[in-house]
Parts: sequence; C-alpha cells; structure tokens
Amino acid sequence: MTLSRALWLVALAVAMLITGCAAPSLVTGTTAASVASWRGRLAIRVEPRQAQAAAQSFSAGFELAGNAQAGELTLYTPLGTTAAALSWSARTAVMRNAEGSQNFESLDALIKQALGTEIPVAALFAWLAGDNMSAAGWSADLSRYAEGSILARRVQPESETEIRLLLEK
Repeated sequence: MTLSRALWLVALAVAMLITGCAAPSLVTGTTAASVASWRGRLAIRVEPRQAQAAAQSFSAGFELAGNAQAGELTLYTPLGTTAAALSWSARTAVMRNAEGSQNFESLDALIKQALGTEIPVAALFAWLAGDNMSAAGWSADLSRYAEGSILARRVQPESETEIRLLLEK
C-alpha cells in the first residue's frame, strides 16, 4: 500500500469516526424520525508503536448524518470538492470516491480497512451528542464541547490515535 493511499484511508476512517466536527443539529428526513447531523472539520493523527513506521495524519471538512447503525459521511477537500462519500447500514458499508465504489460488510470493517485499526463508533456518536461514553483504550475530552470542539485519544493497545473535531455552530 502506498503512503498516499494509506493517508487517504486513514483520512476516511477518521472522517467517519470524527465526522462530528460540526455542531449537533437535527435534520428532518423523509420519515417521521429525526436524524442527527454534524458538519465541520476533522483531523486524525495515528502514531504507530513501531519505531520504523511513520506517523500518519489527515484533515478534511465533513458532513455526517445518522448514527452507528445507519448513516452517511461526506468528506471534503480543502477546495470544497467531495473527496469521498460513505454510507452504512446494519448490513453494509460503502465508500465512493473518484476511483469508484467499494463495499464492506459493516462500518467496523470499513473503518478497520481504512485506518488499519478499530474505532469505537458507538462512543464517537455519543461524544458528538455530548455524552462522554467510555470506550476501551480511548479517552474523550469534551471540556470544550459547548464551543464545538471534541478531542479523543486512543492510547492502547497498538498505535496512539488522536481525533480532533471542530463542529460548525
């Protein structure tokens, strides 16, 4: 896997997990239920524990709607064009970008493929809602949540991962 592809995959995974870089708001869908949505910027940094492996980082604009069971995440380049569009449900996860479409069996599988590590998706959505849900190996700092800022760090077991979200108000 090339470094640029690895960075892209990390960025996608981070974006999915951190897609809360926006202030929480409710958007009414075509059904009677409301769907949570966020918009903003996200940054992800992965520091491998192996000495010869290089740290990887990614940042993007994002729009996220849904929850851990079903949702959509769109990642944007600095120029505002769509870099990737992700969607998932209980049965599948799909990533679409300029190279085409790739299907995964679940959101966890998509994230693990994209980041090379697992991310606590249920906890991420809780953090976006202002709930400091615990997740094994992760800690979240919601002290600046009212300002639209979320920081989450994974310190074990493999690589240190940091996710920063800046939500639009």
